[in-house]
Amino acid sequence: MSVREVEQTSDKHFDKALLADFRRVRLQSVDSCRPLQLEDYGLQAVAETSPTKWHLAHTSWFFETFILKPYRADYQPLNQHYEYVFNSYYNGVGEQFPRQKRGLLSRPSVAEVMQYRDYVDGEISALLGADSEFVEVITALLTLGIHHEQQHQELFYTDIKYNLGQNPLLPVFTEAPLSTRETATLGEIGYHRFNPALVSIGYGGTGFCFDNERPQHLHQLSGFCIADRLVSCGEYIQFIEQGGYRQPQFWLADGWAAVQQQGWQAPLYWQKIDDCWHEFTLHGLLPVDLDRPVCHVSAYEADAYASWAGARLPTEQEWEWAAQQGHINGSERRQQLLRPELMTQPNACDGLWQWTSSSYSGYPGFVVEDGAVGEYNGKFMANQLVLRGGSCVTSPGHYRSSYRNFFYPGQRWQFSGIRLAKNSV
Repeated sequence: MSVREVEQTSDKHFDKALLADFRRVRLQSVDSCRPLQLEDYGLQAVAETSPTKWHLAHTSWFFETFILKPYRADYQPLNQHYEYVFNSYYNGVGEQFPRQKRGLLSRPSVAEVMQYRDYVDGEISALLGADSEFVEVITALLTLGIHHEQQHQELFYTDIKYNLGQNPLLPVFTEAPLSTRETATLGEIGYHRFNPALVSIGYGGTGFCFDNERPQHLHQLSGFCIADRLVSCGEYIQFIEQGGYRQPQFWLADGWAAVQQQGWQAPLYWQKIDDCWHEFTLHGLLPVDLDRPVCHVSAYEADAYASWAGARLPTEQEWEWAAQQGHINGSERRQQLLRPELMTQPNACDGLWQWTSSSYSGYPGFVVEDGAVGEYNGKFMANQLVLRGGSCVTSPGHYRSSYRNFFYPGQRWQFSGIRLAKNSV
């Protein structure tokens, strides 16, 4: 349910399950940080990543800004300067501390950020424990905030991996447990074929979704085929060794420019040691697993590989329709927040976000929410591409076939992979 759709009712009591969900997600964020050293909390290697400490504070700022300040009577902020320091991009709220300088925020300390989280948690608990005339709207905002925090839980893993990966010591985030991976040989990629059809796209349920997943609408699909698994590291190595990064005919113009300017020769985190490819993982530097889906590739690299392989990337509508029909499965494999290097299935189809060829824009009839909360998705609908699915670091319960992730085509630090598609013949 979107905030716009909320109507007031005579019920002034909050659902107790809502507070339980809030506490569970808040605790999960803190638990994810347990392997960190104190010095790790402030790392920010590039502007696209944020320090762990900032993620922990910003998610608290969200609940404070959009729920406590307008709906908690006589609410007193713990620190009035946090409104500026931990605002991400909400111009309707006020100015923001520069994103690229978040790593300079040695203060507040980690202890003070944790105190801030506890303070906000206590105030939210008190708010939900009392009657309110705004139960429906607060419930909608709190649910949005819970899903917002889950997004930042995923960003925690992507950002800390990148930040630690800049250290020449290649530190281990957490030790790898013994692998239970099957040793079956990975077979050739197969394809599911779909006939032309007028299909329903977008979220049509009654539970939570982000505003960019609506409205549900009809879309005409031409016949297409979509791969039954993601491209593997071994298959991608063939692309590398056959000169894929040296042959401009496979690349979009902007992609070829990125290859030349940034010196790309392999996926992010890969390096060759004694003629063997290795990659930096959350468990340190490990040999590349040839049967694991290739990870940390940009849309440019995904498109170039598809062109080299005689295929293309799917549109987001093709991807969603295939998922609706049960041909893109594996959500149960993500229940334990496995990193890609720990995937237990040789074909681990859905362990990565999957690039599509679709530009990120609003669906027909999309309307931006009123107020600052409307800045959540709508204002980013330009110059980005849609990714579908979910990744091995996506929080449990935070994925669905209609979910639309979006990034700039040159970005590689997300857990992103490649699913091929072809025109139906």
